[in-house]
Amino acid sequence: MLAEHQIERLIKISKAKPLLPEKFIPWEEEPQPGQIFLSESLVSLQGHPLWDTLTKEQQIELGKHEMVQSMYSYAWSEGLACVFFSRHNLTLQPDSVEYRFLLRELIEEFRHQEMFAMAIEKMEGQPIKPSRAHNFWGKLTVKYLPASWVFMSVLAVEMIADVYGKIIRKNKKVYKVLRKVSELHHIEEGRHIYYTKIWLKKFTEKAGWMKRSTFSIIILLNVYFMRTLYVKEEIFRRIGVDDPKKYQQAAYRNFRKKYAGQCLDEAIEFVREFNGFNWLTRPLWKLIIKANI
Repeated sequence: MLAEHQIERLIKISKAKPLLPEKFIPWEEEPQPGQIFLSESLVSLQGHPLWDTLTKEQQIELGKHEMVQSMYSYAWSEGLACVFFSRHNLTLQPDSVEYRFLLRELIEEFRHQEMFAMAIEKMEGQPIKPSRAHNFWGKLTVKYLPASWVFMSVLAVEMIADVYGKIIRKNKKVYKVLRKVSELHHIEEGRHIYYTKIWLKKFTEKAGWMKRSTFSIIILLNVYFMRTLYVKEEIFRRIGVDDPKKYQQAAYRNFRKKYAGQCLDEAIEFVREFNGFNWLTRPLWKLIIKANI
């Protein structure tokens, strides 16, 4: 049984203090000359020698394209999560606290998808859609895998998005519309993360070695899955570099290191909470996503 009084409180906050993107975000503001769209520490190529071969305009454009790509990826993954929440709610009683919270989460997640779409339109972005492999595994996960596995998958994506948002909203050089988008997302995703961790306690608290290892690997694969959605050769072609493939390959390797250094702390800490690191999973985390554990 979930801690019902805690979930009731989350439902009450969601209803009493709704954050509507059309009101919370100053959509009328336009980006100023020289303003950036993504914190440079998150831009894939920044820190690599090839970064200095780009003009300032190309550096800003690269950040903008990658911001578009990350927002599209969040919207796409949240859309998949909504498919699962709707499926899972069919197994619950409509008057249960779980059912009622997931309704609130669905409402907020749909608003987030619209918000990201509006931000992409504001940036005049052209997101690159997920590959067939991404679509296959994403749809397979939310349609057929056990609920505990999918909640783990959703949590992994939410924690990564929250870390991204934290870095962006604290950087005053970033276009204000995007900082406010990140702020709204952080506030509501905080409730979703809190709920999901409570929900998963019934599976993690008494989990044996095999189940803890499985949950750890699920989070690992979802973190890797999201990372592969950001750095694209087409983006470097758009900003006008001479050898887009060379830049993309360098950016991918560079981003892998940056990602491990900046974006994994919350996921690692959660896995540690349920003792998900062991002789099997620890090497996989180090090998696949270069995690510092």
